[in-house]
Amino acid sequence: MPPVPGLLLLLLGAAAGYFPEERWSPESPLRAPPVMIALLARNSAHSLPSVLGCIERLRYPKDRLAIWVATDHNVDNTTALLREWLINVQTQYHYVEWRPLEEPRSYPDEEGPKHWSSTRYEYVMKLRQAALKSARDMWADYILFVDADNLLTNPNTLSLLIAENKTVVAPMMESRAAYSNFWCGMTAQGYYKRTPAYIPIRKLDRRGCFAVPMVHSTFLIDLRKEASRDLAFYPPHPDYTWSFDDIIVFAFSSKQAEVQMFVCNKEVYGFLPVPLRAHSSLRDEVDSFMHVLLEVSVRNPPVEPSRYVYIPPKVPDKMGLDEVFMINLKHRTDRREKMLKALYEQQIECKIINAVDGKALNTSQVDAMGIKMLPGYQDPYHGRPLTKGELGCFLSHYNIWKEIVDRGLERSVVFEDDLRFEIFFKRRLMNLMYEVAEEELDWDLIYIGRKRMQVEHSEKSVPNVRNLVEADYSYWTLAYAISLQGARKLLDAEPLSKMLPVDEFLPIMFNKHPVTKYMEHFEVRDLKAFSVEPLLVYPTHYTGDEGYISDTETSVVWNNETLKTDWDRAKSQKTQEQQELRSEAKNSDVIQSPLDSAARDEL
Repeated sequence: MPPVPGLLLLLLGAAAGYFPEERWSPESPLRAPPVMIALLARNSAHSLPSVLGCIERLRYPKDRLAIWVATDHNVDNTTALLREWLINVQTQYHYVEWRPLEEPRSYPDEEGPKHWSSTRYEYVMKLRQAALKSARDMWADYILFVDADNLLTNPNTLSLLIAENKTVVAPMMESRAAYSNFWCGMTAQGYYKRTPAYIPIRKLDRRGCFAVPMVHSTFLIDLRKEASRDLAFYPPHPDYTWSFDDIIVFAFSSKQAEVQMFVCNKEVYGFLPVPLRAHSSLRDEVDSFMHVLLEVSVRNPPVEPSRYVYIPPKVPDKMGLDEVFMINLKHRTDRREKMLKALYEQQIECKIINAVDGKALNTSQVDAMGIKMLPGYQDPYHGRPLTKGELGCFLSHYNIWKEIVDRGLERSVVFEDDLRFEIFFKRRLMNLMYEVAEEELDWDLIYIGRKRMQVEHSEKSVPNVRNLVEADYSYWTLAYAISLQGARKLLDAEPLSKMLPVDEFLPIMFNKHPVTKYMEHFEVRDLKAFSVEPLLVYPTHYTGDEGYISDTETSVVWNNETLKTDWDRAKSQKTQEQQELRSEAKNSDVIQSPLDSAARDEL
């Protein structure tokens, strides 16, 4: 018998069952690609606890992350804070690199901590290049640059950017204005160029991942891509003739390497402050970042700071006033907590006033208080009488006016719990009240937030007091300052016996209500009312917004348990109002300064 080949013997043996069956197990998943996070910080002690907290919460294996941190030329305790954080977290990460520069505390050619001099630009470019080299040397697959005031509130940001498979890609960062961390156009000299493509992307009218000539502040570089080897921050490319600016130098480097930059706005990834003027102070920067935290918390959970650094407690005060009241329905704990957080961040001390829940009042209770509705009153939008929610709102303010008189409070501020603060709110309000006192202005009430009802009429400016006008017919009681004599005038009018909504009552008292028959019920109408202009607070939500809830307009009519507010009709009637308010409160030109001229003057 001829010899049988070995392979044939194996096959025959397997067929005959001589060899045991081998079990197959699936391969284990790939490990996450290694990433270096590069953080450059200067005078950032105010923002770092929140920024570091966001980095800690990134949903990415920490043993696949390296942390590269540099800080320099600080006049605050940025260095100590970063050192404390790195010591406490270093065992969690694959690798930590620390590059502090204790001295000097300023650049020789800078005019202030916000001034970007040539020396400062050059040093920052060298730092970014050092971070890029370190990532390459350790064979990282990616490097994520994060500015020390950028909040990556979306914990999936890093994974989402990696999934885009782009050489250079940035998450579009939100801000209080049209500003973001990308450009859609660039001039032949490397400067910003306004284009029609920017606003639709920035406002999320177009969603996706878009090719752009510039990304900055927070962006990811894929170091696995061949073309990434030609990217550099320093020295500038030999053909570079543009402005000596780190982000423009890098954009030029990308262009020469034929690397296309991209910005993604598929999700909300995070937030950043709008840039301040070169001569702004460090205090301005602190307040600006604090405002970012407030803006985030309006529609999102508040940003929690890092657990690994000590944050000294704030010391709230009453802004030089006798009292700061905040009205809140006891069961609206969500609003109370957000408002208290917003006030604490601004170091404003307040007294919580439990709002009167009009919906819980029965007819006997209303009659016992001597409350009667103003004869003939009809809501101008809905054509209905007063609601129970509006009744409760009025009583809440009324009780504050009584407390002001009982305690003899000369100057107070009243906040409702559904407002958002404009940038530098506390400082701007304190400056205003100081000027009012210096000018010895005779005043009873000053709107801090409101809705102007006759925008076609100009309001008279108050001489020698910046940003103050004589108030015309206005709605809303979001926030206002009130004097002792003003509270007395409101109580002396005996409004409970002829009640209408509080934001209709106030214009009657300063003789600016357009319905004469309402005013005739109040013989004395000499309230001296003014308004801050531009306004310092706005509503957190407008009619029709997701999450909008009105505790005044969605209740039943005050003396009829079966007649409910026509809410659907109300929403349709207020659509135009909502659009107008959004335009007034939020629109900002892309290339304008983030502050209005009045705010800049105050600073």
